[in-house]
Amino acid sequence: MAGLPGLRGVEHIGFTVPDIDEATRFFVDIIGCEYVYSLGPFQFEDDWLQVHLHVPAGTVMRELRFFRCRNGPNFEIFEYAPTGQGQLPPLNSDVGGHHMAFYVDDFDTALAYLRRHGVSLMGSPTYRTSGPSAGQTWIYFLTPWGMQLELVSFPGGKLYEKTSDVILWKPDES
Repeated sequence: MAGLPGLRGVEHIGFTVPDIDEATRFFVDIIGCEYVYSLGPFQFEDDWLQVHLHVPAGTVMRELRFFRCRNGPNFEIFEYAPTGQGQLPPLNSDVGGHHMAFYVDDFDTALAYLRRHGVSLMGSPTYRTSGPSAGQTWIYFLTPWGMQLELVSFPGGKLYEKTSDVILWKPDES
């Protein structure tokens, strides 16, 4: 098998937020993730953070927090003391642009929940009826600080799974 020896999957995804308490409230109270633990603050007089985390020397990492959202990888959020950092989240088209997708069993119920909680939705749902992603429904939405997230569901699977040996997701059949 080609690739990284011993690879099992994605363990966690990390990203930076402007206010770690606001982010915690959003991910725990709105999304339903579980807060696991926190570490910090960290500041080094030498270039440790620059060498290991690619941030400017002298930067203060106020705190990092780990979360678990049921199935899938954990994620880690960082809050740094602002020292010339960009305050606008990248667009998907920017280098380093990204989003996290949350899978739900019932798309319409989850979408109504986001609306009731005043979450900013980007456009209207996209229903895939053809191509390899046929069977998938999705919509992007924003965190209070503007990070892009996605709500996605494909309870019957995606079309490509019917013709391929590669199955990336198998919804809970209970």
